[in-house]
Amino acid sequence: MRRSQLLCWWVALGAAGILLGLLGAEGPDKDTQPSGRGIGTLQHPPMPEQSNGNPKAGPGGGPKTSSNGIDYHGGPVMTSQTHIYYIWYGNWGGNTATSILEDFAARIGNSPYYRINTTYTDGAGGRVSADAVFVKSTTVANYPYGTSLSDAKIRQIVLDAMVSGALPTDESGVYFVLTSADVTASSGFCTQYCGWHTYSTMSVFGASKVIKYSFVGNPDRCPSACAAQTISPNGNAGADGMVSIVAHELEEAATDPQLNAWYDRRGYENADKCAWTFGPTFQLPNGSSANMNLGGLNFLIQRNWVNASGGYCALSY
Repeated sequence: MRRSQLLCWWVALGAAGILLGLLGAEGPDKDTQPSGRGIGTLQHPPMPEQSNGNPKAGPGGGPKTSSNGIDYHGGPVMTSQTHIYYIWYGNWGGNTATSILEDFAARIGNSPYYRINTTYTDGAGGRVSADAVFVKSTTVANYPYGTSLSDAKIRQIVLDAMVSGALPTDESGVYFVLTSADVTASSGFCTQYCGWHTYSTMSVFGASKVIKYSFVGNPDRCPSACAAQTISPNGNAGADGMVSIVAHELEEAATDPQLNAWYDRRGYENADKCAWTFGPTFQLPNGSSANMNLGGLNFLIQRNWVNASGGYCALSY
């Protein structure tokens, strides 16, 4: 090899080393963007986050809010009243889940539990609203998309509900696709997650709207993965398990609706950081456990991350 060629190789290797060094130095300061599926299952929950992060540069190089173990990355949050919509997909005949989950949705807003979300703000300091109301539900029977739903089919179910007029087109809403126990989600229900949330721009009669929606499967399909107990506060383990998952996804949809607002260095959103932890519980006459009472009904619900005082999991704020 000629001396000039050898010199070129040394220059190239040196430049590569500098580049790798820069990337290595930058890597730890890059937070992983969430997918909306960080909840995991009972067998494989997310690793708990108990330590606080240090202020560091965000993906765009600008400063981030980082003092309570979770960071703000600049995206929108839901600062006005959140509207809850349910889409019951599959066979729900005779199942008390419909009344249990709708009662929960009617009680969650402005509760001490949901006020945890007010510890999160947007870039201008506007707080996430503690006000959430249940607006309306619709039922999709006869399995028009089968019993194994892809992510694309779940999106289509939400769009169908708006196009048909069964539910309004509401950018302040979170639409929950709730499936009966004979229905699965092909991207990982029962093995990788019990529920998830996301968003999509949807066109309804020529008007494009940013729609927040969520999938929540019935834990009766896989109790060991998605139900915290087999005897439950309201006598329906699948429904009570769904309540906990709906609460989790609703919290995240409010504080990180477009997956670019509040999450930690590993991509865990607020409720992910407390997934499958319940705090102090009390026992009910039927032998089940609960950790809160909302409007006279008892529930066992996963805790949420308080973005204050260094950050911690709690059931109220």
